[in-house]
Amino acid sequence: MTGLTTHVLDTAHGRPAAGVALRLFAGERLVFSGETNEDGRCPALLEDVQAVVGRYRLEFEVAAYFRAAGAILPDPPFLDIVRIDFGIADAGGHYHVPLLVSPYGYSTYRGS
Repeated sequence: MTGLTTHVLDTAHGRPAAGVALRLFAGERLVFSGETNEDGRCPALLEDVQAVVGRYRLEFEVAAYFRAAGAILPDPPFLDIVRIDFGIADAGGHYHVPLLVSPYGYSTYRGS
């Protein structure tokens, strides 16, 4: 498989994060906007985006997700939008960018 995928996991509730709005930027240009499905994935990202070598940014609207899930967050929330800046060095490769998130922390890595 080649391309770009993501998977958002809600570590506060121990489940996939369904309904997280996300955006992908190539440099400063918005190239994709979507939402995670019931499994916390966004298949349209892989289908709609042709990955090329360059710098990218994924933005995840995590405060809106946690509020919709019933979490009581301060105003302003500690985490509102999580931004992950990353690079694609091999256009023929597969880049998986998972996000493990709670209202007060997150982690990411290059997955497989």
